Amino acid sequence: MENTSPSGTTPDHSPRSVRPIEETVHTDFRHSMSYGSYLDLPRLLSSQHPVSVPEHHDELLFIIQHQTSELWLKLVLHELLEARRLFGEDSLGKALKCIARVKAIQRTMTEQWSVLGTLTPREYAQFRGFLGNSSGFQSHQYRAVEFLLGNKNRGMLKVFESDPEAHALLSGLLAEPTLYDAFLALVARAGYAIPLDILDRDVSEPWVFRKDLVPVFQKIYEAEDTPWGLYEACEDLVDVEDNFQAWRFRHLRTVQRTIGFKVGTGGSSGVDFLKRALDLTFFPELYAVRTEIGS
Repeated sequence: MENTSPSGTTPDHSPRSVRPIEETVHTDFRHSMSYGSYLDLPRLLSSQHPVSVPEHHDELLFIIQHQTSELWLKLVLHELLEARRLFGEDSLGKALKCIARVKAIQRTMTEQWSVLGTLTPREYAQFRGFLGNSSGFQSHQYRAVEFLLGNKNRGMLKVFESDPEAHALLSGLLAEPTLYDAFLALVARAGYAIPLDILDRDVSEPWVFRKDLVPVFQKIYEAEDTPWGLYEACEDLVDVEDNFQAWRFRHLRTVQRTIGFKVGTGGSSGVDFLKRALDLTFFPELYAVRTEIGS
């Protein structure tokens, strides 16, 4: 007689709720590195410290949202610094690979606002007062990315005087060329007429629009013999700025739906401050040239 289970199926075809561990799977990590030890998960997962009393359920969401943003910003900074270095070596293709990764991270960071958007005004109000003066305004990695892209503001260094490491990073980036500076130098070495005073500019100053750069970019966009990499680089930089603006806008809208027009915990004007940030631009000539193309 055929051996069957109570449900009538044979043992070889019976449904299973447990998947057996394959014999080759490693299970003893007393003397070898595990997933958790490689990622330092004990420290990472114990780095969320709610301050509300009694502890509010939704504060963990707020902390993790901002911690993950900082991790992504760390990688964005890592990739932009490498792209700048590669521009300096005329390794355009490799630099654009770094920028492609930055663009993917930016899309992830923008979508991430939808998670924080699940925090209602009432829920946030119940623990906001415990945050004191802490604010995303004080993110030194965000400022580092802005400095590297050209939005330099020497006055921001005051915010980080109590954090020597952050202050040193931003001071260094203030004195160094931006990603755009490195790209323009590459364009000049490729034979395009970048004005000399741009190549020799004081890189500690924020970038300001240069009308005399627009014809250079017009030639890159319109000439049939433009090396594809230069054309692609211009569009990639525009993508980075567009993505940055999308992130800023989602930030603004998330803040507005959560606290309305309250003053920010760090002392800023809140939504009004974020609105003014939408007027900032990194690569204005790459937008201005679009008016001239084909005219």
